[in-house]
Amino acid sequence: MSVSWNEYDPGKFFDELIKTKGKPRKYAKNLAKYLADHSDEELETRKAVAELSIKEMGITFTVYTEEEGSIDRSWPFDILPRMIPKSEWDKIELGLKQRVKALNLFINDIYHEQKIIKDNVFPKELLANSVNFRKECVGVSPPLDIWAHICGSDLVRDSDGTMYVLEDNLRVPSGVSYMLENRSVMKRVFPELFESYNIQPVDDYCSQLFDMLASLSPRPADYPEVVVLTPGIFNSAYFEHSYLAQQMGCELVEGRDLVVQDDDCVYMRTVEGLQRVDVIYRRIDDLFLDPEAFHPDSMLGVPGLMRAWKKGKVALANAPGAGVADDKVVYAFVPEIIKYYLGEEVLLPNVPTYRCMFQDEQDYVLQHLDELVVKPANESGGYGMMIGPMASKKEREKFAHLIKKDPRNYIAQPTLGLSTVPTFVDHAVEPRHVDLRPFILSGDTTSVTMGGLTRVALRKGSLVVNSSQGGGSKDTWIVEEEA
Repeated sequence: MSVSWNEYDPGKFFDELIKTKGKPRKYAKNLAKYLADHSDEELETRKAVAELSIKEMGITFTVYTEEEGSIDRSWPFDILPRMIPKSEWDKIELGLKQRVKALNLFINDIYHEQKIIKDNVFPKELLANSVNFRKECVGVSPPLDIWAHICGSDLVRDSDGTMYVLEDNLRVPSGVSYMLENRSVMKRVFPELFESYNIQPVDDYCSQLFDMLASLSPRPADYPEVVVLTPGIFNSAYFEHSYLAQQMGCELVEGRDLVVQDDDCVYMRTVEGLQRVDVIYRRIDDLFLDPEAFHPDSMLGVPGLMRAWKKGKVALANAPGAGVADDKVVYAFVPEIIKYYLGEEVLLPNVPTYRCMFQDEQDYVLQHLDELVVKPANESGGYGMMIGPMASKKEREKFAHLIKKDPRNYIAQPTLGLSTVPTFVDHAVEPRHVDLRPFILSGDTTSVTMGGLTRVALRKGSLVVNSSQGGGSKDTWIVEEEA
């Protein structure tokens, strides 16, 4: 597992650490030298320490399989970090703040006057067919008019070095606990590097999250009652739900632990009796939140919760209905949304996107299926998509049929040459493709994590980074550029 940078070849891709064979990027010089100076045995030991730490800390994720059902597995982690210079990150941060601000204005407008539709900037038919539009939210004004309090926007870097937004996750974005735990593991594995490098911290996320949630409270109080609402232990993100509740010092509750009384307030069942709840950080999808408003057979939600929220007796983060902007077709309109609400040029570009609902763009997609990535509007986790260059003729024909049948439900994008990061694979260091999910908190102020969750496609040549499909992760370092 020795690191010989003269043998490491990033090829045609933009590598986050190594510019060309034997030449690390300016901000990665010290790290590259440090790793090259280590013996095989030393690096194997560090790798073993990381794996042991992950087991000891109980960092798991859940995989669903048809054969075995749900399985808890140790979090797949690579000890080589991803590095981004702070000068670049400052620009990314501004772009993310701009994006989330515009998206919140868009959601608020959609549930009120719909000016953007009246002004013919956003197609009416797009909203009419949206699976995430909630008529129950029309006319509701959440605290500070913010709907997406926690946003996880996925970023990718193309082979020319340009950073793009790939998608916005505005419903119940997950992954932040793994970002935080990755940092904890790295501090155990390479403590000396944190002394020699000026690595921007991420440890304050949970306190920032609590402060943001507390700012939404309908009752003025120094310590409002904030709870994390989980679907339960069998949910794939349960580790994260329990982790965040613990770190914030909040109660972790299920739907059965809460009740809405005649005063339209939400109460938590405790051994000392009912205790009023001010803010709910919900990790349950809209349709399961309240059996009175949505699915009547939902066992996960709280009867009357929507009523309490509408009357301003409890705050919900993210707000129900925020998912109307969490749609890959809506994503394609974000540049127009930014210009419409903010009157600004886009700071962080979208990946070039073809919208199949428009005939000319659909024609282009159908003619170039072998070159494009086709995605359905509302799938996640890498499911339901087709990567044209890797797809069979039969698969491309299947997607051509799907697009023609329901053009509103599909977008297509060029196959990007996702950037790579050196990764330990079978006792050697090889380039593997990565993306990045930073987290943006919006309350009375807006903050962006210093870095985010870097997900890595561990299979050679793969572009699929999701852990459920064989991906892993890395710690992300935002560092000052070296002289």
